[in-house]
Amino acid sequence: MRRLLWPSVALALVIAYPLWFSTPFQQRLGALVLLYAIAASAWNIVGGYAGQVSVGHVVFFGCGAYAAMGAYAHFGLSPLVGIPAGIVLSVAIAAVIGVPTLRLSGHYFSMATIAVAELVRLIVSNTDYLGAAVGLSGPTVPRNLFDLSFTSALPYYYLFLAVLLMTLGITWRMADSRMGFYLRAIKDSERAARSLGAPASRTKLYAFMLSAGLTSVAGALYAMMFGFVDPESGLGILISVKMLIMAALGGAGLLFGPLVGAAILVPLEEISNNLLGGKGAGLTFVVYGAIIVLIARFQPGGILTLIKRIWTISDKAAKIAVAEEATHAP
Repeated sequence: MRRLLWPSVALALVIAYPLWFSTPFQQRLGALVLLYAIAASAWNIVGGYAGQVSVGHVVFFGCGAYAAMGAYAHFGLSPLVGIPAGIVLSVAIAAVIGVPTLRLSGHYFSMATIAVAELVRLIVSNTDYLGAAVGLSGPTVPRNLFDLSFTSALPYYYLFLAVLLMTLGITWRMADSRMGFYLRAIKDSERAARSLGAPASRTKLYAFMLSAGLTSVAGALYAMMFGFVDPESGLGILISVKMLIMAALGGAGLLFGPLVGAAILVPLEEISNNLLGGKGAGLTFVVYGAIIVLIARFQPGGILTLIKRIWTISDKAAKIAVAEEATHAP
């Protein structure tokens, strides 16, 4: 029961958020936190649990976004129809590029994923069918409920919350399964895991494909909320960096780590952009760089790991105090 107490309290607070913060900006901010938490949680499967730091996950984010907008732009269908297509395409791309790139490790793997992401962005930027540099747009006015085109951010907030809970449920089941045990063993020492019979290559590929499919859902939801996608908003490398930093800031390899990271980073970015206008974009890069340095130097485990450590220390101190009182008692 104690293990379920704090997650239940956190869920209740998240559900009640729009009741306390009801301005359009606050509701949009809450929706963006949940949206990026979905993307970061998807990245966490391969980057946190498996230890494969991908900086090219924006490829899968873009697949979902372009599939959703393409369904409307080329076929007049609801962008919702594009979500399964985006998932299939993302998983297929992950299977193709995962076989050679997952043989690499460390920064070599990260560099390979960056190269793939930039190559895809350049191809899309020069493909007229995908809108080239202009991009693709969704319905200008909502035709029906299935267009998921709302004037308020409130429906998006609860939609994103439902998808986030689904993503966290999938991640929890994966982490508690044999695949999750394999991934943690591979993260600690791939050579040792292989020597004990763990199918490292296959397990990493499965994690990569699962992560890709969930990331594409986040991309599709992003495109439907904003009503358009272009190479910068759908395939910009900064999106991958956001996923990475959010997971690392909250706690990579922890179930709720990406959500905590998104709850800190997204408001920080949105408030700075609103206060500084166009100059805020440049400050974002500075902030991201500083966060990476601070995490790597002082708290590689993220904020949740730090909180857990403080909690453990305080709990031990309380037990010691109780024991000393019992010892000195007459």
